[in-house]
Amino acid sequence: MYRPRHYAIDDKAVLIDFMREQSFALLVMNFDGIPFASHIPLLLDDGGEHGRLKGHLSKANPQWQAFDGETEALVVFWGPHAYISPNWYESEKVVPTWNYVTVHAYGKPAVIDDPGAILQGQADMVDYYESDATGNWSIDDMDEDYRTNMLKGIVAFEMPINRLEGKFKLNQKNSVADRECVIKGLNATGDAEAIEVARLMAEFNPSE
Repeated sequence: MYRPRHYAIDDKAVLIDFMREQSFALLVMNFDGIPFASHIPLLLDDGGEHGRLKGHLSKANPQWQAFDGETEALVVFWGPHAYISPNWYESEKVVPTWNYVTVHAYGKPAVIDDPGAILQGQADMVDYYESDATGNWSIDDMDEDYRTNMLKGIVAFEMPINRLEGKFKLNQKNSVADRECVIKGLNATGDAEAIEVARLMAEFNPSE
């Protein structure tokens, strides 16, 4: 990923928190000589230098056939993003741009074969996303035969992360005055995603 120094984020704690918050990701690999991507939720476990991602694909999805533990994959986590209008700057010589935050994780996925580990992985996934708002559904609520049949239709995998890259493009190159004007403009849109970008700008661009 192209990362100008102003936008590069290498703080491991920041990157890990981001991946856990923005856990619906894009898994990209070469498959049969062409790029292939799957949009999937992933859980980040402790382990190794950067952690380990766990997830699953439908068995009908051919991408899992490349999960040999030797072929590198890229996982893209993306967060809020917003268009930035030149009208929002105090400076005159400016152009339109886009602010965004993203983390790229690299590793070599491998298939999980152990039935107990597969079941536990699905239980962990459900527990992570369920809440009082959703009724706290549990995988134990499933009929056992139905659950067994459903598990046969997926391929679970894990990917130890061997490299992490973060890019938070949040007007770091601009003056404090310009950044404050952009934050004001984003907040004025009333758009929830733009407002979150404004919050991140304030967090990662403290006033000088």
